[in-house]
Amino acid sequence: MQQPDPGSAVLRFDVYAVDLRAGELFKSGRKIKLQEQPFQILAMLLEHPGEVVNRKELRERLWSEDTFVDFEHSLNTAIKKLRHALNDEAEKPRFIETLRRRGYRFVASIAETSQTESQATKEKTNNLVGKVFVLRDELSSDFVSVPIDETALKEQQKLEAAEDDLGLSLLFADGKVLMVKTGTRVKVLGGEIGNFCYEVRILAGEHTAKTAIVPRKYLG
Repeated sequence: MQQPDPGSAVLRFDVYAVDLRAGELFKSGRKIKLQEQPFQILAMLLEHPGEVVNRKELRERLWSEDTFVDFEHSLNTAIKKLRHALNDEAEKPRFIETLRRRGYRFVASIAETSQTESQATKEKTNNLVGKVFVLRDELSSDFVSVPIDETALKEQQKLEAAEDDLGLSLLFADGKVLMVKTGTRVKVLGGEIGNFCYEVRILAGEHTAKTAIVPRKYLG
């Protein structure tokens, strides 16, 4: 299996993207909440795809010699949190394989995005500015939810990662996230924000003339 460069800007597998430098995990463009230790385990596995990373190596990286913890319990907990974030199962692993009494191995294919490729992609997507699109949803829903600005976008992503339905309902009640009917025309006002999101002007319907942040996948 080809070894990705650990210094790459972004590593991608399946619908996930990992920014090793920023310490962030994304799923289909949305940031996934993941604590420091599970992320460090993921980073270490991604640095050695297809290879066994043994428990001793993980301990040396995650816990210093003068740190007193229940290592077995702490490591197992961190692995469970990582698998939960990746929607992976120990019995039928798509990403992280457990080798009993030895360690773990990352088994999915990895693609790396270099800084040059990232810049080229950004320049290409910034060409969307000024163009008009029709909102769509891959699940054929009648409405899509769109935050009104970047602050609301980050808050929405945080609450979705935490599965905080009450917090999300308050965002809608406060008008920080809008429900816009699919098929509505929008005009792109600004280049890429965050991970493949764009500022748009809503051109029709209940929220006509308002601005919002829309993922690229919603722009038909």
